[in-house]
Amino acid sequence: MQVSHTAAAVSASFDGSNLVSSAGLVPAMKLAEKAGLLSLADRWLSVATDKGANAGLKVDSLVAGMLAGADAIDDMTLLRHGGMRKLFAQLYAPSTLGSFLRAFTFGHVRQLDAIASRFLISLAALSPLISPEPDGDYVFLDVDDTIIEVHGHQKQGASFGYSGVRGLNAILATVKTATGTPIILAQRLRRGAASSPHGATRLIRDALATLSRLPGIGTARVLFRADSAFYTFVAIHAAMAGGADVSVTARLDSAVRKRIAAIPATGWTPIKYTHAIFDEDTRTWISDAEVAEIPYTAFTSRKKADHILGRLVVRRIPELNKQKLAGQTTLFDLHRFHAFFTTSTLDTVTADKTHRAHAAIDLVNSDLKNSALAHLPSGVFAANAAWLALAVIAFNLTRAAAVTAGTGLARATTATIRRKLINIPARTASSARRITLHLPENWPWETGWAHLFDHAFAPPSPTPT
Repeated sequence: MQVSHTAAAVSASFDGSNLVSSAGLVPAMKLAEKAGLLSLADRWLSVATDKGANAGLKVDSLVAGMLAGADAIDDMTLLRHGGMRKLFAQLYAPSTLGSFLRAFTFGHVRQLDAIASRFLISLAALSPLISPEPDGDYVFLDVDDTIIEVHGHQKQGASFGYSGVRGLNAILATVKTATGTPIILAQRLRRGAASSPHGATRLIRDALATLSRLPGIGTARVLFRADSAFYTFVAIHAAMAGGADVSVTARLDSAVRKRIAAIPATGWTPIKYTHAIFDEDTRTWISDAEVAEIPYTAFTSRKKADHILGRLVVRRIPELNKQKLAGQTTLFDLHRFHAFFTTSTLDTVTADKTHRAHAAIDLVNSDLKNSALAHLPSGVFAANAAWLALAVIAFNLTRAAAVTAGTGLARATTATIRRKLINIPARTASSARRITLHLPENWPWETGWAHLFDHAFAPPSPTPT
């Protein structure tokens, strides 16, 4: 592609009072309005003084800015350009929104958590966020934490955690079906040095409570998946008390190693693993990875009432023999073992494959860090905790917009959805009290955007009598 004019024939001027750069905010925020984001914030948020006035409009503004790509409070000024005032009411200055966030306390953050939960339930009723699964299939509840790196010494709660990075610790709970994309059920911000399972029990309970109220879930079975950091009695008991089965990576302590040693040599089954090759003659996977299972009782060091019966599913991979290339073979094979404890009814191979799919939550963490959580913008811990909750609301709203638009965007990243559906330039035109958005001709994703727009502005369904 080449510029079609010489430098002398091209000029630029920022004077388009009818232009907007993010026309996709119109249907996306209309969808949020129909799901009750503004009314929920007005009802539940009780931020004191004038800083908390019009809480619903301020929450809406922050979420809209995040949808458009804001990852800092100053970036909220992108909402105040061109013809945005013709499309939206009350476009607050970044300083006003920053003062609003800094007025939050821990109690207000918990109010925002409740708003995020209720908003997700309403959003799922308006869009196919959760795809129904066949009877008997699991719905997956994944929990993991991540360190959000920060800089400077004025961030409350920031410290060096297990990753060696100075930052704050965010823990998330996501729900995913076998065919759907993850959405976030619950979130917490902790100090940087917090251990991974700190506060996980409350998070799991809250996530399961929200999950049970999501449309489309019904009586589906839930499988709680987590890594070894959450292999604790309180976390697993909280999941099981909420009606979920568990699949949690086990620490290779002496009890687990003893049970692995008890697996017979004939109990191992080859599985499809990294770089596996399918042999057409034998109709089997040729792989160095094998899997086996053995009954196991977890937490036997506690009182008998706390013992949890299940299975230990073990995956073994041969240790790399660095001397083999030189012709020096070992007398016997050595293996690396990866074990997880499960109470599910899945067969051994399926249970292993399902547990490995827990890594999907890492994609959610990465997606958030590439969008609204690129920074934690305030020096006040509660303000950053509120920012996390708002980022989760924006994430789920982006997912809802994508699945509503269709056209293959359901599994796209936030950046891709923003590029195709949100950040679209448009010119506003008014006639007979009606505003028309003139968008680019031949926009490649016009069909999806039109689906989203029509769905967002469709009249509400009649209430059955």
